[in-house]
Amino acid sequence: MESKRRHIAILGSTGSIGTQALEVLAAHPDVFELEVLTANSNADLLIEQARTFKPNVVVIADESKYQMVSDALADTDVKVYAGKDALNQVVEMEPVDMVLTALVGYAGLAPTLAAIRAGKHIALANKETLVVAGELVTKLAQECGVNIYPVDSEHSAIFQCLVGEFHNPIEKIILTASGGPFRGRKREELASVTRAQALKHPNWVMGAKITIDSASLMNKGLEVIEARWLFNLKNDQIDVVVHPQSIIHSMVQFTDGSIKAQMGLPDMKLPIQFALGYPHRLNSNFERFDFARYPSLTFEQPDMETFRNLQLAFDAMERGGNAPCVLNAANEVAVDAFLNDRIGFLAMSDLNEHCLRTVDFVEHPTYEDYVQSDEETRRIAQEYLN
Repeated sequence: MESKRRHIAILGSTGSIGTQALEVLAAHPDVFELEVLTANSNADLLIEQARTFKPNVVVIADESKYQMVSDALADTDVKVYAGKDALNQVVEMEPVDMVLTALVGYAGLAPTLAAIRAGKHIALANKETLVVAGELVTKLAQECGVNIYPVDSEHSAIFQCLVGEFHNPIEKIILTASGGPFRGRKREELASVTRAQALKHPNWVMGAKITIDSASLMNKGLEVIEARWLFNLKNDQIDVVVHPQSIIHSMVQFTDGSIKAQMGLPDMKLPIQFALGYPHRLNSNFERFDFARYPSLTFEQPDMETFRNLQLAFDAMERGGNAPCVLNAANEVAVDAFLNDRIGFLAMSDLNEHCLRTVDFVEHPTYEDYVQSDEETRRIAQEYLN
C-alpha cells in the first residue's frame, strides 16, 4: 500500500463494528492512523479505547458523560467534545481521509452527510443512512467526488464481485440471508418467541438492534434498499435467497448469465478491512475457510408471508419517496419496544405496516422532509404502542 497512512475517524467505536474496526487498525499501524473515536453513551469503553489507541479527538454524544470522559483523559493529549453537533463537526477535521460510519440507525445520517460535504470518503456500516435518504446521499457523494465503500458483508461481497467489472452491466444481484434463528418456523410458532431467543443468531455476533432485525428479516429488507442506491439498480434487479451457512455473502449475475460470488467465513473484520484499505487487500490472520468442513452449501427462498418485514421493505422501495424513511423509523421503535418486552415478535411487522399506511407520503423529499417524516413516524409508532 502507498506509504502515506490513511487517517480514519470511527463513528460508533464502542459498538460491534467499531470495536472490530479498531482490531483491524491495530493490526496495520503502518497503513492506518486513528484520528477520531465517537460513542453515544458508553463512556467507560470510549475512555479505554482512547487510552489504548490515542486518537486526536473523542466525542461522547451523551453530554451528561462529558465531564467523566474529560476528567479521565485529562492526563493525555486527547481532545474531548460532547453532543450530537460535535459528531457533525469532527468528521470535517482536515487530517481525516475516511470516515467509518458505524452508528446504529437514523443517527448515522447527519454526520455521514457532513462528512460527504467535507469531501471525506465513507466506509458505510450504517445501512439506515441509505435506506432513509439514499437518493439524497448518493447524489451528494457524486457532487462532492466522494466514494462510499460498503462495510455490510453482503454489500462488500457485491462490491468485491464488481471490482474489474464496472464497465459490465449487472443483470441482477442476489443478496444472501442466513434466515436467522427462526428459519423454517411458521407464524403460530413465532407468536411467543422471546427476546433471548431472538438475540441468538446462528452465525454472526452483532449488536442487539441488528440481531433482532436479522431474526425478523428486516435487516435483509434494509439491505435490499441500501443495495438499490449503492449499486444504482432498478428495484427488479435485486433478489434475496436464504443461505443458512453464511459462507456465500452475496452474488452478482451479469448480462451473459455468469454469476460471481464472494465467499468466506462469517467475520465482519474482513469487509471492514476491505473497505478501509481499498483498493488494496491487506494481509490478515483471519481464520481461513475450509471446504472440508462445509460439504454442502444450501439455498432456499425466503418466506415473506411469515417474515413480513422483508415484503414491507420491498413494498417501501417500490413506492419510493419517504416510504423507506418511514419504514426505518417505525422499525427502530418496534425493535426497541420488542427488546423492552412491550410488544411481541410478530407485532413488529404490524407496527411497521401501520406507520407505512398512516404517515403522510412525500414523493420527492428534501432533507427537512426526511427529518419531519422520521419524527412523525416515531410519534405515530409510540401512539400505536400506547
